[in-house]
Amino acid sequence: MLPGDLKANPRLDHWVRFEPKGRVTVLSGKVELGQGAVTAIAQIAAEELGVKLERVTMVAGDTSRSPDEGYTSGSQSMESGGTAMRVACAEVRQLFLIAAARRLEVNVDELEVDDGAIRVPGTDLRTDYWTLSAEVSLARDSSGEVKLRNTTSIVGKSQPRLDLAPKLSGAAYVHDMELPRMLHGRILRPASYDSRLESFEKQKILDMPGVVAVVVDGSFVGVCAEREEQALKAVEAAASLARWTKGSLREPKAIAELLPTLKAETTVLSSKKQPASSMKRLEAMYSRPYIAHASIGPSCAVAEFKDRQLTVWTHSQGTFHLRDQIARTLGMLKEDVTCIHRDGPGCYGHNGADDVALDAALLARACGRPIRVVWSREDEFAWSPFGSAMAVKCSAALDASGYVADWKSEVWSHPHSSRPGTGPGVNLLAAWHLERPQKGPTPKDPPFPPGGGARNAVPLYEFPSQEVIYHLVSEQVIRVSALRALGAHANVYAIESFMDELAHAAGADPVEFRLRHLADPRAKAVIEAAAKAAGWKKPSQGIGFAKYKNSSAYCAVVVEVEAEAALRVKRVWAAVDAGQVINPDGLRNQIEGGIVQAASWTLKEAVRWDRERVVVRSWEDYPILKFDEVPEMNVYLVQSQNPWLGAGECAAGPAAAAIGNALFSALGVRARHLPLTPERIAEAMQ
Repeated sequence: MLPGDLKANPRLDHWVRFEPKGRVTVLSGKVELGQGAVTAIAQIAAEELGVKLERVTMVAGDTSRSPDEGYTSGSQSMESGGTAMRVACAEVRQLFLIAAARRLEVNVDELEVDDGAIRVPGTDLRTDYWTLSAEVSLARDSSGEVKLRNTTSIVGKSQPRLDLAPKLSGAAYVHDMELPRMLHGRILRPASYDSRLESFEKQKILDMPGVVAVVVDGSFVGVCAEREEQALKAVEAAASLARWTKGSLREPKAIAELLPTLKAETTVLSSKKQPASSMKRLEAMYSRPYIAHASIGPSCAVAEFKDRQLTVWTHSQGTFHLRDQIARTLGMLKEDVTCIHRDGPGCYGHNGADDVALDAALLARACGRPIRVVWSREDEFAWSPFGSAMAVKCSAALDASGYVADWKSEVWSHPHSSRPGTGPGVNLLAAWHLERPQKGPTPKDPPFPPGGGARNAVPLYEFPSQEVIYHLVSEQVIRVSALRALGAHANVYAIESFMDELAHAAGADPVEFRLRHLADPRAKAVIEAAAKAAGWKKPSQGIGFAKYKNSSAYCAVVVEVEAEAALRVKRVWAAVDAGQVINPDGLRNQIEGGIVQAASWTLKEAVRWDRERVVVRSWEDYPILKFDEVPEMNVYLVQSQNPWLGAGECAAGPAAAAIGNALFSALGVRARHLPLTPERIAEAMQ
């Protein structure tokens, strides 16, 4: 069986092509979101082919050229995409070695590859990939049976990120694209989720300076103008001329009170029973609110409709799924639609990137010229999907020896993945507002394991008796979909906070308490490494641990906080075992970024709504961690030759739990409901 994404894309020429002048084009369906994945994949390809990294040109997320690897998500870029790339490149190398052996009249095992040159060491016999490319056809499927190289001249070494130079020069982002005769577009959104357009004076907008077209299709309203400021003025004027029906949302309540009252499907994730006597039983409820992606840059796309062909430049994480959904909405053949990934604001999940791509496609088709569409900050907060709110109830019994004899937890969560193309229906915002609307998706969650809301709900710890129950809340309150780590953030926060509470109830050190309940030596190793690095246990420190999805990277985080007017994270120590590391600097960058994002979620972020609409509309409504609040971070990588493990999302839960546990260490207070704002901490004190 072919590994990773190679099974769905077995053709070798869909992965590698040899170009003139000694260049190698490497094609990937995994895209760059700021996580360094494209650089790591280039390293894998260069290592396996035996060429210098400087020879490699990456093409990622182009539906006309790249292999279809679905979404760049779930920390799967290395486990699925990297593994597929490695095997494909190994087979390409082997095919060229066979051709070289035939040409040079030697045995294959006499040959070596050095920066694309294929030679017999100690002789003048040599050729290269480019000389042989005319006689070696890669238009064949991979067998998956070729031996991999056992070298680490490129893999395992920190390499400069391929995406950084263009970003620093301002040339990388889709926002910066300019096409000949390009227009600028803005969208007028309804007043709330279920509002519909009642009336609109289109002609007044058409008469404004620079306005080329006004598109009205059902409740979808878009303006196209020659200049960006003209489009902004036009959409502001349109807002005063549009009349909408009134919207309606569910009465806002505290998440821990709200979610258990909503309609849900219940599944038992884990159950084992063993009779045991217990000395005491503890119970606690934890929750997190709905969370926004809160990318500092808003969503953007550029589209061109020419000769009945549509091209969309997008920062979508799944260009092939997006292509198919746009084609379906516009009544086009998918072969006539091309989606090309361009860098955009990072989101690690389903934000407005796909929605704005359809906005741009609709306007490009209507006005007949290329168009760039950027969402406003208000659009981003009001209309992007959010990460689901979650509630987790934990209870456990301690035996006389201070061990957990019985564990029970219940999780309530909405679905965590309604990305476009992952189920029936069209999950693109504008498609729902058209005169002939597309049906939206049926809420669902990825199957467990690894699951969505259930991700990391089953503790990695060894308990003799255990029951974990998952309530998938199908009843929607506000729009939700995938956000980094899915349910792992809240589940690990709850499990690790409760383990801390149990440790204190047992009179045990929180690190030692975790170690006594673990059998996995790699899990123990990262906890011990993080604790040692932090000088455990200093005052105001807390710890959190998880193995992401219970199948990917191991991560332990120790946090030191300062509790004054507000809780502040001062220092962080993280230890990570992600198997063999491709780019150490890139992995550290991912862990540091995950910790910063988790700190922001844990300390500050929450989406609010009223009976009509989402009321978060600006940064004043939705504060995020500031640059001067970023803690001092120390990330330690546990070196290993074990297979690659996805690591991009592994720090979110442990970091959140470590912050909550450090709060208890500093003030003796358990604030179980996120975010840990001064108001929440004051409530907990009472």
